[in-house]
Amino acid sequence: MAKHPKFTNNLIKESSPYLLQHAHNPVNWEAWNAKTLQRAIEENKLILISIGYAACHWCHVMEHECFEDEDVARAMNSHFINIKVDREERPDIDHIYMDALQMMTGSGGWPLNILALPDGRPFWGATFVKKQEWILVLNQLQELYENNPQKIIGYAENMAHGLKEINTVAIEKNSDIITVSDIKEIVKDWSTYFDTFLGGYKRAPKFMMPVNLNFLLHYGHSQKDDAINKYVHTTLTRMAWGGIFDHVGGGFSRYSVDTKWHVPHFEKMLYDNGLLISLYAKAYAATKNTLYKNVVQQSISFIEEELLDASNGFYSSLDADSLTKTGKLVEGAFYVWEEKQLQKILGENYPLFADFYSINSYGFWEEDNYVLIRDAEATEIGDKYNLSEEQVFNIITKCLDSLKQEREKRDKPRLDDKILTSWNGLALKGLTDTYRYLGNKKYLEMAQRNAHFILNNLVDKEGRLYHNHKNGKSTISGFLEDYAAVIDGFISLYEVSYDETWLIHSLKLTHYVLDNFSDTSTGLFFFTSNKEEALIRKTLEVADNVIPSSNSIMAHNLLKLSKYFPEENFETRLKQIMNTMRKSITDNPQNHANWLHLSLLMSQDYYEVVVIGENFEPICRSLINNYLPNAIFAASNSKASNLPLVKNRYIDNKTLIYVCKKGTCQLPVEETEDALKIVKAQF
Repeated sequence: MAKHPKFTNNLIKESSPYLLQHAHNPVNWEAWNAKTLQRAIEENKLILISIGYAACHWCHVMEHECFEDEDVARAMNSHFINIKVDREERPDIDHIYMDALQMMTGSGGWPLNILALPDGRPFWGATFVKKQEWILVLNQLQELYENNPQKIIGYAENMAHGLKEINTVAIEKNSDIITVSDIKEIVKDWSTYFDTFLGGYKRAPKFMMPVNLNFLLHYGHSQKDDAINKYVHTTLTRMAWGGIFDHVGGGFSRYSVDTKWHVPHFEKMLYDNGLLISLYAKAYAATKNTLYKNVVQQSISFIEEELLDASNGFYSSLDADSLTKTGKLVEGAFYVWEEKQLQKILGENYPLFADFYSINSYGFWEEDNYVLIRDAEATEIGDKYNLSEEQVFNIITKCLDSLKQEREKRDKPRLDDKILTSWNGLALKGLTDTYRYLGNKKYLEMAQRNAHFILNNLVDKEGRLYHNHKNGKSTISGFLEDYAAVIDGFISLYEVSYDETWLIHSLKLTHYVLDNFSDTSTGLFFFTSNKEEALIRKTLEVADNVIPSSNSIMAHNLLKLSKYFPEENFETRLKQIMNTMRKSITDNPQNHANWLHLSLLMSQDYYEVVVIGENFEPICRSLINNYLPNAIFAASNSKASNLPLVKNRYIDNKTLIYVCKKGTCQLPVEETEDALKIVKAQF
């Protein structure tokens, strides 16, 4: 008979897996809502805001040490309104309080714990805190608020002012566009931080930063910069070889705790994998390196097997922690191997496997556990065993299949089965890029099903996006990140399917963003719609991190849409945005890589490639599988299309390719090679 939980709080009414994990804590948790915030004001109680996410290891540790403890709960329940926030459901709240924590302490992370005035203005923050320290600090701050409230109120007022100040984007009047020569200087300075032997930056932990690598891939390719090309290749190879990539089941973890991409924080997120699938697909197109192709295929297999909902939406993540054989929740337990296990499972193939995946001091982690990591090309392993590269891979594939079967017997990491619109947009883009560059129609069909899921479940009757979906319900209004990522995904789907439906939906969503998210003084877009509840700050998200910022994605969208719909005047808005952002990009390029990529695109020739005629599909296929980041594509076999790039260009019994620049087209050609010569001229 199931044991009835001793405690249940109001989080039991929520759908977020992270909030539900805390529903049986003795803490009187509430979700973030207007009623709870109003109660804090009416009762004049400090708010304790604790922010995390379902796959977060240290969030689980703090829950176990503090929030499941009745002594801690008494301290929290006595004096505070306690609010739990899933940062993935409410990135708008997370942005503000993470900025506050970084202002207070100089660093950030999750769990993110904030104490705030009844009106939400923060005055104290920390990440993971041990039990006794947590109780002590709560009691001290509550006592201070009772005896000397002005001290706390004054600090909170200064903090609120600072939060607005640091989110202000300085505008320079009449700034010139960033040129290729400017970008060369920026990359030269930036490259001093590069780890040219192991990839990434010269530091630990190492994050994969697909946004940075996507820009550098294009930059190195277009500028024929051998050093940058080599650095990108080194980084992509070492990441693919590293323990950060799940060699058994596919897909990437969040980041590695060391310099060699070996031991990851084991949570696996949809957004990382969506972005990395896209990056590796482009890298494959640019280099034809089969390692990159294999990474893409295995990563899509992972999201298909583990994160795909029956309705064709993608779930959010797998937890870092999983149960050991003894029932203990441990980080990485599902993924690691002991040497004796491998010997037993792999038998005569073990010695080769051990050399291939470093079952030695290089691959050792802790407590008899190994995390699989490569450190040599397959040919080098083959030479040792007198085998060809193909024979080595055949044996390794057989070994990995055996390990996968064995691993299926283990307790799997917990699944965060909420569906987030923005992350689905990133995954959609990854799938369209994979179909574009690898050519397997299965990936196009997956993308189309996901796009229809978004339309059918995440768009309301007014054409507005929701942010979340769980158990058939969507409850949170869309943020800028949702619109930006979905628009990008829909444009990309048009470019491989030529179904104008997706372009029209992109245009509608863009108009909604322009009408409801605009900051007229900068040209940028607020993270929240002007129709939504006001927080203590309206955030402008502009810095690119692991995920590109919502504003930079939106700016890329405007560039493409300005080519598809020149009459819409998107180019004027884009120029205003780039003028606003110029100083931020040049002052801090590492945190503005997607903006830098846009600057590169805008400073070079940018082409519209249009294919018109009955035979457009095979011609388009042979065009788009080339790495051509400086071009958009349009195609039709119909006279009826009203798309400006296509209209009035159909000629009976001919399939013609037009290569255009700023709406001006060269004479049409019929051979793909002739069109490619024009577009590839600067490469």
